Amino acid sequence: MYNAKVKNYQKEALKTRVAGADRYEIIQMLMSGAIEKMVFAKVAIEKRNLEAKAEHVSKASAILEALRGCLDFEVGGEVTDNLYALYSYMIDRLLDASMQNDPTIIDEVSLLLKEIKSAWDAIPFDVRQKTLNDNGNDASVG
Repeated sequence: MYNAKVKNYQKEALKTRVAGADRYEIIQMLMSGAIEKMVFAKVAIEKRNLEAKAEHVSKASAILEALRGCLDFEVGGEVTDNLYALYSYMIDRLLDASMQNDPTIIDEVSLLLKEIKSAWDAIPFDVRQKTLNDNGNDASVG
């Protein structure tokens, strides 16, 4: 009963965060979520909990697919092409990790995503706002 209430609270808190977030913050949340799912998948592999491993790898892969789907090829140029290839590689490697029950592969993918997230997090707020404004969004969002 207690766990159900905590999970419900966490779910509602996440809905609130997403509702008030701009695109940059949503991407940050997606990256954090994928990293978290990879941590859970690694633990599940180490504990030989194959059902949990499959669930967490699947969720991490789905998030990476969503991130890949958010890429704007008209604006991003070569960087977008490289990110698309990198996200595709990470998705493939997560499948390898799942099939081989290899937590080191999960570490590899997690490290790659952490590097991308670090660069994303380093985008200055004023640059984010300018980009949002240039795309017709309200500067007060976020």
